[in-house]
Amino acid sequence: METIKTLLSRRSNSQLIDPAPSDEEMRIVYQAAFRAPDHSWLRPWRFIEVSGEGRNKLGAAFLRSSKKIDDIDEEKEKKILGLSLRSPMIIIIVSKIFEKSNVPRLEQIQSTAAATQNILIALHDMGYGAYWRTGKYSSENNQYIANELSLDNNSEVLGYIYVGTPSKEPKEAPVLNKNDYVTIWN
Repeated sequence: METIKTLLSRRSNSQLIDPAPSDEEMRIVYQAAFRAPDHSWLRPWRFIEVSGEGRNKLGAAFLRSSKKIDDIDEEKEKKILGLSLRSPMIIIIVSKIFEKSNVPRLEQIQSTAAATQNILIALHDMGYGAYWRTGKYSSENNQYIANELSLDNNSEVLGYIYVGTPSKEPKEAPVLNKNDYVTIWN
């Protein structure tokens, strides 16, 4: 029942500091990700792990892709460059879409999302904090970010997992009522 305890206690934590998980811990985390449902064994999930100086490179990629969409003043530029410094590690979530008639694009994205959830659960189980961000720097909202990350035309950025050690406990997650979200057919 330890799995249930982990699932029920996981919540996003945006107050993250060093240390980030070790290489060995991340090897285990990725093995958990690779257990996600995967129709036809396409393995559509890809992850780009960013830490150290790579975080500044990611911030620069955010900025360059933003400048192709908006006018950026100096204040906004500083804010964009700081986005990648919110945690000691960032995992970029990528779905590589295979043109296979029996596995639709949506199912491949769902597989990548399931792998991402496994990463969040594994990190939580190891005592790390993490949160998943999408928004302005996912392919859906910014067609230029994939180019900045040197991805091929079949790859889509689904978001970013910010990872580190929690600096404080996050807010308690509310207990939701099953009847508000589940319909029973007998």
